[in-house]
Amino acid sequence: MASLSVDIGQRRLSLADKLRGIQWGLVILIAAISGIGFAMLYSAANGSLQPWASRQMTRFAMAFVPMLIVALVDIRHWFRSAYWIYAVALVLVVAVDLRGFVGMGAQRWIDLGVIQLQPSEIMTIGLVLALARYFHCVPNENVGRISRLIPPVMMIMIPVALVLKQPDLGTAMLLLASGAILCFLGGVKLRMFALAAATAGIAAPIAWRFLRDYQKTRLYTFLDPEQDPLGAGYHITQSKIALGSGGVFGKGFLLGTQTHLSFLPEKQTDFIFTMIAEEFGLVGGLILLGLYVVVIGYAFSIALRSRSLFGRLLGLGIAASFFLYAFINIAMVMGLIPVVGVPLPLISYGGTAMITMMLGFGLLMNVGVHRDVRISRRGESELG
Repeated sequence: MASLSVDIGQRRLSLADKLRGIQWGLVILIAAISGIGFAMLYSAANGSLQPWASRQMTRFAMAFVPMLIVALVDIRHWFRSAYWIYAVALVLVVAVDLRGFVGMGAQRWIDLGVIQLQPSEIMTIGLVLALARYFHCVPNENVGRISRLIPPVMMIMIPVALVLKQPDLGTAMLLLASGAILCFLGGVKLRMFALAAATAGIAAPIAWRFLRDYQKTRLYTFLDPEQDPLGAGYHITQSKIALGSGGVFGKGFLLGTQTHLSFLPEKQTDFIFTMIAEEFGLVGGLILLGLYVVVIGYAFSIALRSRSLFGRLLGLGIAASFFLYAFINIAMVMGLIPVVGVPLPLISYGGTAMITMMLGFGLLMNVGVHRDVRISRRGESELG
């Protein structure tokens, strides 16, 4: 393992310095949001820690110390390991097609016995790391060259295609959007995005032919959920009823009728924000959104203070992924976008999602701890 000490200028950054450099306010925010998740999983089980809340608390506890370790390790270690982490994540995504576990009609998991691993979640971190390293190493004047754009486009599109095959439209959308944001932050010109958008528009009719029947049904349902309220439109119809029934202040903890009478599907995972809105109303939903905004603000502050381009891109990439998780999930349950399987960060039940999110925050805090470390294009530190 990389050393926990690193030279900053003429001063050696010790373990004690690093511990003081951790953004403990961010750690408290992460714990607070996770605590809300534990409470809602307790409510989803009708006032019981089993089966969801206790497992989620165990996963949080198991990921907490590794998150801090990730924050303390020399940032140059993550720079040098970025492509390897991406490669491992890609191999795991491929392994899903070969030995994957099928659940709810999709082949997205690898059963390890102790935990069912969802490699597409790991890929969200691996992609950010790999793109941050790539654009750190490319001189600014060369970023716009077509030859320089081929590697990052391949880094993005290969896992997107594999995840779509599982099929997992939500995570594929998240990977595509995260990759596009990193490319923009890395210096890719807007005209390239316009060209990509035009190409996607032309290819859309062809892509439609490859969508599965249930994916097409989701799009039709998004346009008109009332056409089949007891079938394809059931999920979003019940979600909207629960959202509206909560009013301003909600029905009270453990008192959500849509939830506890089992009208609301997937209440512990994809539709957990709906349960929050039903039991705590508009106020409860806005409080959670406010906490998310503060976390994103922390992330931007940490990233923009980094002296290395790798640190800035890594921090902003983690912030973008966190934002996209929250935005896609909340927009989905409100009927603003089609229903896709993306968890609400730190709230929804799920082992891989919780662990990867915590490790992502560890990388974000690592950027803050090592904000004064300048990294050369070979991964060596420069005195600053």
